[in-house]
Amino acid sequence: MSKQQNQLSSEKRFYTICAIVLIIVVALVCQLFNLQIVKHEYKDSADSNAFFKKTLYPARGTISDRNDKLLVYNQPMYDIVYIPREVAPFDTTDFCNILGLTKEQLLKRFADVKDRRLNPGYSSYTIQTFMTQLNVREYGLFQEKLYKFPGFYIQNRALRQYNYVNAAHVLGYVAEVGKSTIEEDPYYARGDYAGKSGIENSYENILRGEKGVEILLRDAHGRIKGKYEEGKHDKAPVSGKNLQLSLDIDLQAYGEYLMQNKIGAIAMIEPSTGEVLCLVTAPTYDPSVLLGRDFSSNYKVLEQNPSKPLFNRAIQGTYPPGSTFKTTQGMTFLQEGIITPETMYSCARGYPPGGGRPKCHGHASPLPLSPAIATSCNSYFCYGLNAMLSNRKKYANISQAFDIWKDYQVSMGFGYKLGVDLPSEKRGFIPNSQFYSKAFRTDKWYAQNVISIAIGQGEVLSTPLQIANLGATIANRGYFLTPHVVRQIQDQTLNKEFTEKRFTKVSTENYLPIVEGMARAVTGGTCHGAAIPDIAVAGKTGTAENPHGRDHSWFMGFAPVDNPKVAIAVLVENAGFGARFAVPIAKLMMTKYLKGEIPASDKYLEENMANAVVLPNVMTVWSSRKGTTASEDNSQEITE
Repeated sequence: MSKQQNQLSSEKRFYTICAIVLIIVVALVCQLFNLQIVKHEYKDSADSNAFFKKTLYPARGTISDRNDKLLVYNQPMYDIVYIPREVAPFDTTDFCNILGLTKEQLLKRFADVKDRRLNPGYSSYTIQTFMTQLNVREYGLFQEKLYKFPGFYIQNRALRQYNYVNAAHVLGYVAEVGKSTIEEDPYYARGDYAGKSGIENSYENILRGEKGVEILLRDAHGRIKGKYEEGKHDKAPVSGKNLQLSLDIDLQAYGEYLMQNKIGAIAMIEPSTGEVLCLVTAPTYDPSVLLGRDFSSNYKVLEQNPSKPLFNRAIQGTYPPGSTFKTTQGMTFLQEGIITPETMYSCARGYPPGGGRPKCHGHASPLPLSPAIATSCNSYFCYGLNAMLSNRKKYANISQAFDIWKDYQVSMGFGYKLGVDLPSEKRGFIPNSQFYSKAFRTDKWYAQNVISIAIGQGEVLSTPLQIANLGATIANRGYFLTPHVVRQIQDQTLNKEFTEKRFTKVSTENYLPIVEGMARAVTGGTCHGAAIPDIAVAGKTGTAENPHGRDHSWFMGFAPVDNPKVAIAVLVENAGFGARFAVPIAKLMMTKYLKGEIPASDKYLEENMANAVVLPNVMTVWSSRKGTTASEDNSQEITE
């Protein structure tokens, strides 16, 4: 072999050896990285041998109403936790008897803890949750025999408690976090609880506080010997912040009383602040049923109830607003110069160009704007919409006119979420020109094709809170503040979104004829039943067509007219004319809030409303004056 070949062979062996060494070094570095950074098992093992790290859970913030009545507070409770590697053989029969478990349930709990799909943070060296929310009896029995179950410990926590059976949808509930929550937020571990709905959910980060930790020292046998370095490394928990709601719990309870055996909602707002005074959803439920270890079974019962008591109709239910929507139409037509307050349109118990449809009830004709609001004339607002959409001197085409119309409705709080500080709010629906061009498959459609939206029917949908907000906007003559149910946060200020005025596209002067019409509706129009002695009330009824049964009953209004303290919307599903149920319920609610009590002269009305059964297939009204009941079938009534 030549000298040159020997040299090449030597170089090849050298590079081969270098490559092998490099591979070994890289493998060692990767393994060290895996052990020290990625895998915590050995670190957990070392820490577990020397220390016992006990999580200290903070007290969740309390919730009170606007009058400082305590609504939600905490009560001590206990969890059973364990460190898997420390668990020694124990008497499973005794263990199960104390906690009311079967052996199958015991084994399933152990299996669930080890299942990394359910518990991605599992380690046999760290504390795992076995059972939560022990009652006092279980805690006492388990604590007495704790020495028999090595590796198990008792963890102190707090359980939510309620002073009232009301406002379940506003308050919300707390439940155990799932895998997705644990993965998204490192604050949580398996067995932790978080707000799932209502205020408990939307203010979770404020209510939950900050966890603390207590580090205890172990001896060589694993026995606790006391605090590590005299607690130098301990961290005290920080309690969650307390919330004061804008709700008046007595008013809320009264609204739920009036709405029993009905389906619908009541929303009341303080116009000057946007604070929600009550937010009633019917049917509702007692918030305390979603506490403790019966949560799952009780939740299932509520979920399967055909009346949907878990559904927050006040902010999630979307309905045609009916004649309450005529107020927005009048303001839109005024602002666009389509009409003046003196503009008169005729009515022949219906809209003549539409062949008498939409129908209308008998009243004087022709009428200017304010009397049209007072009598809830369908024809007037159909004429107005036709005049706007057909105006080619002002708008290039119907699409432009319609989209300008839509922008007005959006500025008044429709078509999008208002931004209330509660989860799962729905936006309702206001169509645009593209919606109709797509539906009709042509850009050449006409006002008559969509005329029903002028009276709050057709494709227009709104939530009860949006209608109450409309009342607040009219009360303020042109602006509203985003409705909110939290009034104060301990040591914090509210987000500016709840304190800034939101102005509509309508000027103040164009609100005045609408206010006048709503005031006349109460003094001698369609909602005269809302009149309150010594208090000037402005109101507007609505009867929304319902293809599935009786029409829905609406009322929207505010009081006093010149210095508004409250705006209200009442919706009773399947209750017929607005004046039938929504008006008297609104009158009682406003009287309760503004006067503090219901006068003797209205006690019969209170009894009638509270005892009335208004459900999809039956309407039974108790008359306290006659002492009889009256039942109605599922017949349709003519829209206002």
